[in-house]
Amino acid sequence: MSAEQNEGSTLLRIEELSVTFGRRGGRPGRQVLDGVSLHARAGEILGVIGETGSGKTTLARAVVGLAPVSGGRITVDGAEVTGLRGRALREFRRTGRVQYLFQDPLRSLDPDLTVGALVAEPLAATGTGSREQRADRAAEALRRVGLDAGIADRLPGQLSGGQRQRVALARTVVTRPRLLLADEPVSALDASNRNHVLRLFDRLRDELDVAVVVISHDLSSLAGIADRIAVLYRGRLVEQGPTAEVLTRPLHPYTALLTASAPSVRREHSIRAGQLRPRADLPGWALLEDQRGCGFAARCPFTSDACQVAPPAAGSAGGREAACHHASTWREQLAAPALAD
Repeated sequence: MSAEQNEGSTLLRIEELSVTFGRRGGRPGRQVLDGVSLHARAGEILGVIGETGSGKTTLARAVVGLAPVSGGRITVDGAEVTGLRGRALREFRRTGRVQYLFQDPLRSLDPDLTVGALVAEPLAATGTGSREQRADRAAEALRRVGLDAGIADRLPGQLSGGQRQRVALARTVVTRPRLLLADEPVSALDASNRNHVLRLFDRLRDELDVAVVVISHDLSSLAGIADRIAVLYRGRLVEQGPTAEVLTRPLHPYTALLTASAPSVRREHSIRAGQLRPRADLPGWALLEDQRGCGFAARCPFTSDACQVAPPAAGSAGGREAACHHASTWREQLAAPALAD
C-alpha cells in the first residue's frame, strides 16, 4: 500500500518536536531532539535511520510519554498526546491505540508468565473481553506472527531469540493498534530471523491498516520494507522522502554517507564510499544549543561559511525534504567517474 493511497489518513504527526533531558532549575539540560517534524500514515512503514546518539529512540519514546517533551506537538489518530502525564497518560496507554516494540524481548517479557498470559496481558489491562475471549485473541495474535498456538504454555526463557521477538510482536498487535513503534526490532537477530520479522511488519501493516515506525541504525533493514525514510543526525532531521529516492539520490551528504557504507542497498546512481569521505569524527556529544550552524559541518566535505553560521532550514519539493545549504549543488563537487559502482 503506497503512501499516496493514504494521503488523508495520517495517524502520527510530529511537529517541531524538541526533547531536553536534565533540565532543573536554571540548568539548560541536554537537548537531544531539536525541531523534528514528520508523519506516518495508515498502512505505511516509516523508517527512521541514524547513527547512535542521533535521537531515534528518544523520538519514539516521546510519542508514548517516556521522554520529556520541551517543545513541539505530537498527535496520534487526531488526538494530541504531547507531554501527557499522570491519569491522562495512563488513559491514553489503556486505549491500546499505540504499541511499542522494544529492542530486547527477553528483558521486556516477564520470565515468569507463559506466552499466552504475556500476549493476553495488554487486553486485560485495557479491560477487553472475558478471560476466554482474551485467550482466543492471544491465540489469533500468535498465529498472525507465524507462531503455533501451542507455544502459549511455554515460558520466554524456553524460546529462541526469533520466537521471543515474534511473541513480543504478537503482544503489540493483540490490541489491534493504530500505531506501532518498533525500536531496533531486528538488531539482535540472525539473518534468517531478521528477514522473517521484517516481512511480518510488511504483512501486518496491510492486514491491520496500522502505521508502523521502525527505528534502526541499519539502512539495509529498512530498504526492503519502508515506504519512506527519515534521517536523523545529532537530534535534527536532515532528510526524508520515499525510500527508493532517498537511497538512489540522497539530498544530504550525511544520507549519502549512510548509503555508501551499506553496499547491499546501493542502487544504480548511489555514491561510492570512496567518493565521499567525512572530514573527521566529532570528538563526542556536544549540546545542540552549542551548534550555531549545521551539526554535520565538522564532518562534511562540502561545508562553507554559511554552514558554520546558521542551521539549514528544511526545504521540500515533490515529497522530498532536506536540511542542507547545498542540497542542490554538493553533488556537482563530486569528482567523476560515474556514480554507479
